[in-house]
Formats: sequence, structure tokens, C-alpha cells
Amino acid sequence: MRGLPLGDIRVVELGQLLAGPFCGQLLGDFGAEVIKVEDPGRGDPMRQWGREKPHGKSLWWPVVARNKKSVTCDLRTARGQELVRELAARSDVLLENFRPGTLERWGLSPEELHAVNPRLVITRVTGFGQTGPYAPRAGYGSIGEAMGGIRYVTGDPDRPPSRAGISLGDSLAATHACVGTLVALHERERSGKGQVVDSAIYEAVLAMMESLLPEWQQTSYQRERTGPVLPNVSPSNVYPTEDGESILIAANQDSVFRRLAAAMGEPGLADDPRYATHGARGAHMAELDELIAAWTARHPADDLLAHLNDGGVPAGRIYTARDMFADPHFAAREAIVRVPHPDFGELAMQNVTPRLSATPGGVRSPGPALGLHNDEVYRGLLGLGDEEMARLRAEKVI
Repeated sequence: MRGLPLGDIRVVELGQLLAGPFCGQLLGDFGAEVIKVEDPGRGDPMRQWGREKPHGKSLWWPVVARNKKSVTCDLRTARGQELVRELAARSDVLLENFRPGTLERWGLSPEELHAVNPRLVITRVTGFGQTGPYAPRAGYGSIGEAMGGIRYVTGDPDRPPSRAGISLGDSLAATHACVGTLVALHERERSGKGQVVDSAIYEAVLAMMESLLPEWQQTSYQRERTGPVLPNVSPSNVYPTEDGESILIAANQDSVFRRLAAAMGEPGLADDPRYATHGARGAHMAELDELIAAWTARHPADDLLAHLNDGGVPAGRIYTARDMFADPHFAAREAIVRVPHPDFGELAMQNVTPRLSATPGGVRSPGPALGLHNDEVYRGLLGLGDEEMARLRAEKVI
């Protein structure tokens, strides 16, 4: 049986909050040894984030720090910086999401780190990137979402820009950082040398913006907020049901719309010039949505979904967490896993994605207590003895 696919990779994670640590979570999910370096006594602020706090503890931390080891180290001290250099010398990746210039002030610049380990991949996640006039600015995910374009097009047209109810920009930047890290590790196999991965939140958001840029450059078309629909993509909307629920139907492709028309008992709609092509349906979106809504409103949600699924029409409910726990598909694919936790007992969280057929990842442990792995890492990996460990604790370096 093969081991975890990243089981031979060691990552030193210096970041905090989400943009860097989510990248570390993704790497750890597939077996990388992620050593998370945190401030002594305080740790990553994510340990306190989240609305619900049973036992006074965050429910977000066990997810974003899963599969990681926690060590404490004051990076503002010369000895703390030396410890990080020693860890970097024995590692494959160093991951951070501080403001540009912070590592350099600490004597941990890419040049200094590559001097002790030329094979090190240095992954840096920031709001605006490592270069350019905005690089020195503080940049949170929300600012990157606004600058990258997604905030402007999110929400209803008669209201100010809205947001998704998650930290989308941070997670996108972290995901792109993970891709860049894996690419750099692959390239290292040919060159033998590490490099810097520069992931900016606004650019990660911009990468998701489809044809927004060429639409403006070629035709001066500015995408606007359109609520639950996409411009000229129809039908793809939320529709009412007889029992007061809402379902989403996406039948904008010609062949799929033909199947929807048949399911509605009105096959002729697919040949009607107003609806026969993608462009025609987009031009007549409002009246087509009214036709579909009038039909869906006459049927209970369960019956409607069964009928649409039997007819090959993509449709579904808009899920809440309660729906996810009750859904048989989530259960069959183990999309939700339950992990033993010292405070919460059995803690549910999302499973690892994507799925690998031969070497899948997994959740091996929830986010650890602060400094839980100090002895394992500093003694076992760096070889520090009792006297040095006592000195580091006395000086509050760890």
C-alpha cells in the first residue's frame, strides 16, 4: 500500500489567520509534515475566531490547523529567527503570509534562507504580491476580493456590492499558493533548486473572473450585479415550489433545455425561436424564468426534484449545514468526517478534496494545542538538549 502522496515533504508554516494557513491545510491533508510556528503564549488568532465557541474554543481552528504540528517561537528575537533558519535548513517548503518585508527585517529573506537550503521552496501569500506600488500595504481578503473584481459583480443590482459568507479571497489565494508550491516542488526535481512562489489575493480573485477583462477591452462592456443569475445564461435560477421551498435549475445548454421543456410537458418550447438557442434564451431570460417559475410553483420540491433528475435536468436544493448532514450522497462519499478531539469529542468537518484513487489524503488529527509539538520538533528534529530547551523557555523564545 502506498503512503500519503506528500509524506516526504516538510513544511514550515509561519503565517497566521487564513491566507497562508489554508495552503498549509491543503498540503497537510495530503500528508506533508506541516510545522506551524506560533507566537508563544498567544498563537495564531484563528484559535479565537468563529461565532460559536463551545468550551470557550474555536470550531474553526481544528479545521484550518488539522494535520499540523504546533511549535512556539518568537520570531522577533535573534534566537527565534535562528531556530527558523535551522528548521528551514531541514525542510522543503517555508510558507508565510506576512506583509512584504517582514521576513527580510527578521533576517529570513529568500536570499538568506536559500543560503542555508538552496532547495527550499518559499511560498509567500499577501494581499497585493511582493512587488508593485501596493505591495507594502496591509491587505486582507476582503480588500483583495474588491480589487480583484468579484465584489463588484456580487449581489442584487439595486443594492451595494455584497460578499460571499466565507473568506473567499483568502482561500483562493491559499489554493493558488498550494498549486504554485506543488509546481515549484516538481520543478525542483529537474533543477535541484527552490524558488519563491508569490501568491497575491487580488490576483487569485482576478484569475476567477472569466471573460470580464476582454469584455471590457474589446467591447467596453462592464459586468454588473445580476443577483442569482448570470447575464445571458438562461435558464439558470432559483425557482419556487408548491410547498414553499426553492430549488435551483440549470438548463442553459441547448440539449439540457430540451430535456427541461419535455419535463415541463411543453417540448415545443425548445423549438420556439425565443428559446431555441443559448443567445435567444439569454435575450428572453425574464419571460422564460416566469414560465418555469409558474410550472415549479405547482409541484412539491421532492416530487419536482425527482422528476427533473429522472429527466436528466440539473437541479437541486440550496443546502445548509443541516441538509449536508442529512444527505445520503454526502454520507456515501464520506464528504463529512468525524475526528476525535480532546474537547469536543467527535468533531465533524469537511473531508479532503480532491480524491486520489491510489494515494488519497485524510484528516489524521484536528488543530493542535499551542506548542504541543515543541519537544518533538526542537529535540527530535533540531537535536536541542535539556539545557537549551530550558533556556529557550526561560527567555520566552518558545
